[in-house]
Amino acid sequence: MEFKILTENDIHENLLDDFNRYQETTLVYRDEKIIEDHFIDNWTLEDKRNRAISLKETVKNGGIVVGVFENNKLIGFGKIPNKCFAKDYLELDSFHITKEYRNKGIGKKLFYLLAKLAKEKGAKKLYIGAHPSVETQSFYRKIGCFPSKEIIREIYEREPLDIQLEFDLSNLNKFFNCGIIEL
Repeated sequence: MEFKILTENDIHENLLDDFNRYQETTLVYRDEKIIEDHFIDNWTLEDKRNRAISLKETVKNGGIVVGVFENNKLIGFGKIPNKCFAKDYLELDSFHITKEYRNKGIGKKLFYLLAKLAKEKGAKKLYIGAHPSVETQSFYRKIGCFPSKEIIREIYEREPLDIQLEFDLSNLNKFFNCGIIEL
């Protein structure tokens, strides 16, 4: 498995064509309560190609895109645009692991690598508008994210049902220093 900081040349229109975004949700967080809500997220080919273009634009504009590859096939990626928000936040605005590779620790390693790169860019915190599903929220809470103390309107308005989270980058060293993460 290879974790790679992607360049413009690494990103092409077909990069996500085989990516399986499928997620069936039955329980979500709303107003800090868990409620039933059934829906399926599954990207079309057009969605995948638009996202690939967005990844390339992020890199072109000085942002960070990290891909995770298995046998030269993209199985995960995360994106941090080069736009700082109040209080030195950078946004983790896209973070996905293909369905077949979830729950194997790949997302945790990818997240901490992205957090490390954001910290190297001078950010103090990562801001995440995260999917409200119980599974997604459980993942983010387990890796150290917590409800954001401040809501960034621009991010909230894109997906008002997302849960606004943050990750304090000053805590990052404890994940690397105690051997939890080695990249």
